[in-house]
Amino acid sequence: MSLINTTIIPFKATAYHNGKFVPVSDESFKGKWSVVVFYPADFTFVCPTELGDLADNYAEFQKLGVEIYGVSSDTHFTHKAWHDTSDTIGKVQYPLIGDPNHQLSRAFQVLIEEGEDAGLAYRGTFVIDPEGKIKTAEIHDNGIGRDASELLRRVKAAQYVAAHPGEVCPAKWEEGAATLTPSFDLVGKI
Repeated sequence: MSLINTTIIPFKATAYHNGKFVPVSDESFKGKWSVVVFYPADFTFVCPTELGDLADNYAEFQKLGVEIYGVSSDTHFTHKAWHDTSDTIGKVQYPLIGDPNHQLSRAFQVLIEEGEDAGLAYRGTFVIDPEGKIKTAEIHDNGIGRDASELLRRVKAAQYVAAHPGEVCPAKWEEGAATLTPSFDLVGKI
């Protein structure tokens, strides 16, 4: 079953954020746009490049009213240790949620259940609207890093569509570009 347009399940977890351990729950996502970024593990190789890219673009997400949440199956204690010892992760200003019981990884269908990576998460990226509904979902193999600028484009498109019912954003749509209004007269004209 697709997660698109489903409401995130109730959960409670602890995150490392701005030098503190803070509670995070499904209620934390309500009332604003959120991006949840799952990654396999702290102290690895591709993960810090992705989280650092998000950190470098965090101000742009904040301007759009978007909070980012990084999630791995590590504990919030491990997130703190990584933040304190890595220059790249030290730039991260968004919450890093610990998911050692795999509650979130299972709910978002990114948990690796078998094999040598069992217990880790695939690279999953989810854009969640202010009502707590998942609007975009991207899951891929752990050897493939993500690009924060493409995620930023998708967030802008999701926000545009939400604010402009009846309009859709075509491929490679950028903020300010033309959109489409699906209609009978448009069929076969593109």
